[in-house]
Amino acid sequence: MNLQLNDEQLLIQETARRIAQSKISESAAELDRTKDLSLLIDNCKALAELGFMGLHIDATYGGSDAGTVAFSVALTEIGRACASTAVTMSVTNMVAEVIQSVGSEEQKQYYLPKLCSGEFKAGSFCLTESGAGSDPASMLTKADRVDGGYCITGTKQWITSAKFAGVFVVWAVTDSRAPKGKGISCFLVDSDNPGIQIGPSEHKMGQQGSATNEVHFDQVFVKDSALLGQLNDGFRIAVSELAGGRIGVGSLALGIGLAAMDYASGYVTERHQFGKAISDFQGIQWMMSDRYTELEASRLLLMSAADRKDRGLNFAKEASMAKLFATEKANSACYTALQMLGGYGYMQEYPVERYCRDARITTIYEGTSEIQRVIISREILRELG
Repeated sequence: MNLQLNDEQLLIQETARRIAQSKISESAAELDRTKDLSLLIDNCKALAELGFMGLHIDATYGGSDAGTVAFSVALTEIGRACASTAVTMSVTNMVAEVIQSVGSEEQKQYYLPKLCSGEFKAGSFCLTESGAGSDPASMLTKADRVDGGYCITGTKQWITSAKFAGVFVVWAVTDSRAPKGKGISCFLVDSDNPGIQIGPSEHKMGQQGSATNEVHFDQVFVKDSALLGQLNDGFRIAVSELAGGRIGVGSLALGIGLAAMDYASGYVTERHQFGKAISDFQGIQWMMSDRYTELEASRLLLMSAADRKDRGLNFAKEASMAKLFATEKANSACYTALQMLGGYGYMQEYPVERYCRDARITTIYEGTSEIQRVIISREILRELG
């Protein structure tokens, strides 16, 4: 098995590292502190110009056609610099991928170039509701059939980039009489459609620079052509796309964990106690050894899942394994890094405090760690059966 990146993947990784270090990292702390969305939008524009908003999208539609492995390594580098920017990049790529995967040719030609080029500043994934998070099949948002299309009514919760997205991918119940999960459909809804209201920004623990809002749909009319994929096939689409999104979140988390440990490792070589650098103490060395080993294992799990996706193999179990392990170990890395800095790690003047806050949500969104364990065990039992 060849575990080396090819020339194109290496170039994308290096390009992502370069823009992360030269531009995105410079505004990360200010974006976190001020929540100034103009900084985030500026970052997104720069990423779109490099082709990073459509890394797995066919070049015919303006994408980079670089694949999932390239997407993963690029997102890790952006995650090292700014988690708020990385999650926006991740979700926009997800939106583009679901359109490419099940959209009509007309939908692909209209939406994908706008997402890839940055004409649409971002795309939003409207699946979660207040009572339908880990159990999205219980959603209450409905799309009623009307002359020439559908009217969508309901509220979606915790929607990334809702304030400035150009298009929403929206899931809604189209057949309330169908068995649970069987009567849900998926729609493409332009953000300027009448009847859409964006709620106030959420007050979050971390990733504060990322726009996160409720989205209210009040009798929002969409034409028949807005249906994405087949009628009542939306739940299957959601499950399929979430698996790919988990590679993105795991990659983002890996970037945060690496940033935290790199900063802390540099710090302990310079900080002296008892007459020597604290990096000379075995306890500190073992902290570093354990965390970097776990982060490397996370990288390999992510590469395995991404490679399987690129080769058209079933990757749901591998994506859940990678997401579960990478996000949990990124949190461990961040808190170890904080401990290595001691009291300084708790101070906002140092970036580790932000890394800890930013990493925490990664074990929750795109499916909690508990849901990942359900998926993994289900796939194992299916294989055994």
